[in-house]
Amino acid sequence: MSDCVFCNIIAGQIPSKKIYEDEDVFVFHDIRPHMKVHFMIIPKKHIPTLMDCQPEDRDLLGKIMLMTSQLAKQEGLSEGYKTLVNTGKAGGQEVFHLHVHVMGGGSL
Repeated sequence: MSDCVFCNIIAGQIPSKKIYEDEDVFVFHDIRPHMKVHFMIIPKKHIPTLMDCQPEDRDLLGKIMLMTSQLAKQEGLSEGYKTLVNTGKAGGQEVFHLHVHVMGGGSL
């Protein structure tokens, strides 16, 4: 997916402030943070939207959701945080590669 900005970030073709990476996911700070702490968890597998997920993506989605707490605590959000998944153009999605926003440390 050479035209996908998140695929290019995963490939190292676009710089990012990486927090975590493994064989399934890539996590990095948002370049336009809405709160003091704002990062995104994205699957390395290109999935355009949450609506495009298939039954075989269940373990990947579960992994992403479980990672939110671990990474939020690591980034200083032990008191709580907000998660957001924009889905589709009508849902406010701008980059069509599934991603979970994790935000906290202030007000929106």
